[in-house]
Amino acid sequence: MPINSQTALIVGASRGIGLALTQQLLTDSATERVCATFRQEDTAEDLLAINDRRLEVVKVDITSANSLKALAGELQALQHRPDVVINCAGILHEGDLQPEKSLGQCREESLSRLFLVNSIGPLMLAKSTLPLMPRNRRCHFAVLSAMVGSIGDNRLGGWYGYRASKAALNQFMKTLAIEYRRSYPQLCVTAIHPGTTDSDLSRPFQANVKPGKLYTPAETARRILGVLGDRQAEDSGEFVNWDGNHIPW
Repeated sequence: MPINSQTALIVGASRGIGLALTQQLLTDSATERVCATFRQEDTAEDLLAINDRRLEVVKVDITSANSLKALAGELQALQHRPDVVINCAGILHEGDLQPEKSLGQCREESLSRLFLVNSIGPLMLAKSTLPLMPRNRRCHFAVLSAMVGSIGDNRLGGWYGYRASKAALNQFMKTLAIEYRRSYPQLCVTAIHPGTTDSDLSRPFQANVKPGKLYTPAETARRILGVLGDRQAEDSGEFVNWDGNHIPW
């Protein structure tokens, strides 16, 4: 079913899944406004080129407390109370930071960076935006997690930092859902694995993807919104696949 958002906040919308979610939401006439964030202008050309009066574009770095505070201030100034927040910001590789194949390749600075972006940043985003979300109607706070963040599904090893940072993200979301169950009774918190999507994040690793298992950002965006649209407050705190099925913790 459609997600029927009045005001959606898409964080990390400059490209890939975040951009596709922004575009998809704007095709729905029921969407009153979308606030989409980017971190660097040189990678946000497609987002900045969208011409739609319902779209607000804001520069945000989820690893910066001041940037998140400014985002909350801007949403308040615009009188936006987002009923859907989806965090798409995350890293798997970045310059010299690459997924580790063995323990010997683990570096403290790389592990710290992965946790800051993939785990701590989304939690601080929740801290900044949840007070602005409505308490009197259905709303969603969702993050893009990853199947490799499942401890129960880990059969291959490797990718220490990315796996652990996504596992930490899942634990943060579960804990968040428990805390907010009473104060936001219609809130659904979701960690979702989007499937392997043709994006900058997955591009160096696509050679091993099975035929038919690499999805376009548009396909992934439609699936994510479909899964969220089907979820209710009683489902809050779950880790699910792009098809809505549960993933083991």
